[in-house]
Parts: sequence; C-alpha cells; structure tokens
Amino acid sequence: MNNRLSSGALACLLALAAPAAWAQQVALPPVAVQDKTQPSPRLNPDATNRAERLSDYMVRDLRLNGYQAARLRAINAEKTTKLEEAERRNAKNAAALDQQRNGILHERDQELKAVLSTDQYSSYYDARGRYNKADRDFASAATQAATQALVKSVQDPAPERANNATIGPASSKATTRPAGNLGRNAR
Repeated sequence: MNNRLSSGALACLLALAAPAAWAQQVALPPVAVQDKTQPSPRLNPDATNRAERLSDYMVRDLRLNGYQAARLRAINAEKTTKLEEAERRNAKNAAALDQQRNGILHERDQELKAVLSTDQYSSYYDARGRYNKADRDFASAATQAATQALVKSVQDPAPERANNATIGPASSKATTRPAGNLGRNAR
C-alpha cells in the first residue's frame, strides 16, 4: 500500500475545498461603532425623564390608545435625545440651536402624523406651543437643579454619612493601641 494520494484524488480534494474557502471570505456588513466620547442616548437619564414627562402629558391630553402611546413615547425619546444633543452642542449659538430645534420638532410632527388620528393630530398641532413650552420648562428646571446640586457639592464638600463622620485635618493626638495582643491568634 502506498501512503501517498494519487494526483486524481488530490485534484478532487482541492476542488471540494475551494468553495469552502470562498465561503469563508464573504464580506460581512460593517459594524456600527459607537463613539465612546459621547453619552449614550439610552443611558442619559435626563433625556429619558424629559421624554417620559412630555409623553405622559401628551398621552393624557390627546387621549391616546396603547399603541399610539407606545409609538409616541418612542418618538419623543428619540427627539428628546436629539434635542439634548443639539442644546449641548449649540449652547452658545442661539440661532443655530433654534434652527436645529425647529428641524427636530418638524421631524416629530411628520412622524406623529402617521400615528395619530386626524382629530388627535389637529389637537396636537394646535397645542404644539404648549407641549414645547412644557418641555423647555422641564429641561430648564432640570438644568437648574443640576447646577444647584453642583454648587452645593462644591460649597459643602462634607460627605453625608450615617455616623456623621467628616473629612478634615488629622488630629494631633497620636493613636495608641490597647495593651495586649489583639491579633487573630489572641485567646
């Protein structure tokens, strides 16, 4: 018996292996990489709270059913995240912020047109100024609360602990150890 493969068997083996090798080289779709320097919209509690509060107000006011409420919450979550990003990016440029805000609110109007009934959309459209004012008021109140908390933490850095311990300079008294062996092996 000969341990070598015949040239015909070798050609057959290579012919079968070629499609398998080609299948392994098929390009996969590119993976979207998240920018780690930007906050994740899903993890931004301010945007989530802001969207939930606005959604609750709109659901009650427009008397939405379950499906409409769920779609409205998703739309508001997306648009509020975009608004917060635009507000953060254009904090010093009011004209650019107004332009982006109007664009985002127009997107929301178009998406809600597909979700709401004609009467509900008419009521929404008439009350848009009220909804936008409520949203801006909530956002400014949240910003003011965060600013006040920051100022308080800088002015009063003492930690709040159950035992009322504070951080301060070390006392001048030397700490002494009690007499005797109080180690692990003490009896």
